Amino acid sequence: MKPHTTNYENTFIAVADDCPAVAGEVPPMKGDQPTVARLQYDLIRNNPYRFTSDDVIFQVHAVRTGLTEDKLGPARTQFFSRGQPCLRSSPLTKRYGWGVHCDAQGRVAIYGRETEAYERFLGDGQLKVVKAMKSGR
Repeated sequence: MKPHTTNYENTFIAVADDCPAVAGEVPPMKGDQPTVARLQYDLIRNNPYRFTSDDVIFQVHAVRTGLTEDKLGPARTQFFSRGQPCLRSSPLTKRYGWGVHCDAQGRVAIYGRETEAYERFLGDGQLKVVKAMKSGR
């Protein structure tokens, strides 16, 4: 059975039409625990173009479920044996004002919607531009 993927290549995921943030915002913690948005933000922001969407989504899952190093391989196979929500449904793109650039190898970096880079990606004719999913209907 072919594994599912959330990866995009040569694509820019623009913020959702109903995103309330006018600029990229650092997602807050929930008490002393990082939220999904914060985990995704920290991972991508500290490692631009190092990880693919699949890497980010699985690593966040692994942290939140407490997977140990010896179980990561089998757990990743099981995790992607069914479809997973992609970064178009991430709180980064829906709520916190971050666009996601996916390079030719599917590696990701984030850009605040207020930046010149964000605007350049929107106008880049070589990239496929898709919108993040709206929060409401």
